[in-house]
Amino acid sequence: MDCPMVNQIFRQLFTTPARNCLRQQARTRNAYQSMISGQRRHYALRKTDADGQGGSTWQQRIDHFPKDMTKQLREYPRVTAKQLKHRSERPRRVKMYTRDFIDDSLYNPNYGYFPKNATIFNLPEPFDFNSIRDGQHFQKLVDQEYVKFEDDLDEVAPDDLRQLWHTPTELFRPYYGEAIARWLITNYKMTLFPYHDLIIYEIGAGNGTLMCNILDYIRENDIEVYHRTKFRIIEISASLADMQNTNLSHSPYFADHLEHIQIINKSIFDWDTLVLEPHFFLALEVIDNFAHDALRYDPITEQPMQGSVLIDETGAFFEYYERTLDDLVSRYLRIRRAASRHRYLRTPVTNPLNPRWLRKIRHELPFAPNLTVAEYLPTRLLQFFDLLSSYFPHHRLLLSDFTQLPSATPGYNAPIVQTRYQRQNVQVTTPFVHQGYFDIFFPTDFELMEDIYRAVTGKLTRVCSHGEFLGAWADTEATTLRSGENPLLGTGMGGWYGNVGVMTTV
Repeated sequence: MDCPMVNQIFRQLFTTPARNCLRQQARTRNAYQSMISGQRRHYALRKTDADGQGGSTWQQRIDHFPKDMTKQLREYPRVTAKQLKHRSERPRRVKMYTRDFIDDSLYNPNYGYFPKNATIFNLPEPFDFNSIRDGQHFQKLVDQEYVKFEDDLDEVAPDDLRQLWHTPTELFRPYYGEAIARWLITNYKMTLFPYHDLIIYEIGAGNGTLMCNILDYIRENDIEVYHRTKFRIIEISASLADMQNTNLSHSPYFADHLEHIQIINKSIFDWDTLVLEPHFFLALEVIDNFAHDALRYDPITEQPMQGSVLIDETGAFFEYYERTLDDLVSRYLRIRRAASRHRYLRTPVTNPLNPRWLRKIRHELPFAPNLTVAEYLPTRLLQFFDLLSSYFPHHRLLLSDFTQLPSATPGYNAPIVQTRYQRQNVQVTTPFVHQGYFDIFFPTDFELMEDIYRAVTGKLTRVCSHGEFLGAWADTEATTLRSGENPLLGTGMGGWYGNVGVMTTV
């Protein structure tokens, strides 16, 4: 931890009504329970004579004591997450696009959430699903394992701020990984065998459990394919890269696997090597943490304005919006407009239930905000597709993530922003919070993502639900409870990950 007293950290984050962003109002639930709802934010335009278009570029939030930051906005330099990568302290006296702030908060090597504070839950032994009574019993067992896992960690190093979560790979080990392995073997044999090796890239590999389960399954079920398998993890976090190497030793085929794996400790967005061999690319529950840009619209003219955050000399955050869109946001909007199969996109100004005349009436009311709610654009995801197209031209993608999230921050495609304190989830209503201590994750519009992926890469795709994909490739008998429910497929009260979609290249 980079602060001497945990109480001081949380007094700063949650109880001090600082000048920065919002007063945080949150209530808690267990780490594996659903999220809580957040409060609404309002913005007002401060008009000045300096702006010939009738309004300042400074978009000040309405609060009791608004502060004019025009001077700082003019003087502070704009920085990017890449420029901050080698900084050991959180920045001050700067301004950043929303996407850069989120990227820096999550991935900065020195204070980011994933490199410094993230812990992934794992089981000492897989669940015996056939012996579990029903979905409620399964939930109780998961709860108990969570408590035991964290108790064991606290015996070594107590930590009230431990950030802990689970993945389907860990909860349904080894069956989830074996399902992915079946998909890989089948598609490899249908399209590439025997002329090419089975080359697999994975990002967001966590503890490395998926890699181990896939290699174990191929080793046990198709030794010929196993001898031609190469598994490469691209991992931004040095600590997770070390853990992946350590966890590989738990496999009974550890010595054999060493000849088939490579763990590359770098960000996928720093990749600069052309991969010419045909290969498979796994991105499972990783794009939800890709940074997004924020847009708000003039409710009458429908002009988009791009969001940024200004960080003052005390480290306080001030969110503001500008009429000028940078090249990445402009390109994303052009591609979305051209590639989308639907006439009406889901945005604050294209919702048929919120026509212009209604917006005009609403925004003319006293104390009404003068801009729409925010829309969050997955611009980092667009850059990821650009990278796949440029450096991995012969890839076949397997991608899964959340299609929707409960109780998100207000806005369209808005994130959940949360931290954990004393084993309880604490959710807030803005992404502009103390960098490195909050998970920031977004839902994905799979239909729109598919359109953009096709436009960028020129490849064909198939989208299905998490349950449909695993129903086709998993050993469903092994994960069926005594009641007949199957938590892996999302059936019954024991269903998990019902809000997850899957996209594959065909």
